[in-house]
Amino acid sequence: MNYFEFEKHIKNGDIKNVYVFFGTDENLIKNSIKLISDRVINDELKELNYVKIDGSKADFSEIENACETLPIMSDKRIIEVYRADFLDDKICNTKKEKSTMFNQIYKYCKDIPRHCILIMYIILGNDRDKPGKKLKSMDKVSYVVRVDKFKGEMLRKRVKELFLSRGKKIERAELVLFCNEVDNNMNIIENEVEKLCSYTEERDIKKEDIYEMLPQKNDKDIFNLVDLLSQRKIKNALDVLHELIFKGEKIPYILFMIQRQFKLLFNIKIGVQSGKDKENLARELKLHPYICEKMIAQSKKFELEQLERILEMCLESESRIKSTSSDNRIEMELLIINSIVNK
Repeated sequence: MNYFEFEKHIKNGDIKNVYVFFGTDENLIKNSIKLISDRVINDELKELNYVKIDGSKADFSEIENACETLPIMSDKRIIEVYRADFLDDKICNTKKEKSTMFNQIYKYCKDIPRHCILIMYIILGNDRDKPGKKLKSMDKVSYVVRVDKFKGEMLRKRVKELFLSRGKKIERAELVLFCNEVDNNMNIIENEVEKLCSYTEERDIKKEDIYEMLPQKNDKDIFNLVDLLSQRKIKNALDVLHELIFKGEKIPYILFMIQRQFKLLFNIKIGVQSGKDKENLARELKLHPYICEKMIAQSKKFELEQLERILEMCLESESRIKSTSSDNRIEMELLIINSIVNK
């Protein structure tokens, strides 16, 4: 069963007694489980009738006892077993007790109490992973649901619902831009939606806000590169540089981003020394407060004179790249090495 079939079943009130979820996005799986719990248990009774069990630590008797316990002031009781590693072929092949536990669970699912809804899930390593034999065999005694990442119009619909749930309207052009730029992971998406809603407050979301708030795909790499320079980890810094080049980033752009990062650190350093707080600096430099806070911490690893000298070296490297036929890659490597030596 795929997610859309599952969702249709839930909307029609067709609730089963045993579910097994698998996929790469844990937050999406948790949202799927919430569809079930919201349908069968009142919010005020969930604390009494909703039990979560760590499947990587629990034994069969703990799960069985939880399932056999009668619900309190409710028709149903939900038992959620997360990290259900006994559903993983590799783990069962190396740990006899996990294989035994799988056999016990499999047999028990055939006679699960009618008052109980047993939900188990396992997270795949990546989208290319396929369900193993044990997951496939669970289809005979449960409803197995593969929860794939949303794509295209369905992703845009879900993201729009997140904005609307926070009382924020977003136009289609901005919605499409947001979905194209953010990583396709519901946990990340929810965090970015929250940040964007807080940033724009009462006004409408504009494209400029999305570009301002969402980290560019290689911004993290540049931040990490500069952080490695602050720690004098030359090999690691060079590894990040080489990875950026391997990804296809042009060296002039990498240099621009490094220069931009150090310029921000320089201005933050001056601002902090003059007594400005995080809020004022974030507003002046047009940074999100969270990002500004991280950069304030990073700026403390450099002296003002060091930042000034590194900015001079960036300008010198830029001039050589533009005016000479020198190897641009070597020029960037020298810049990184000299930045560490300068520190």
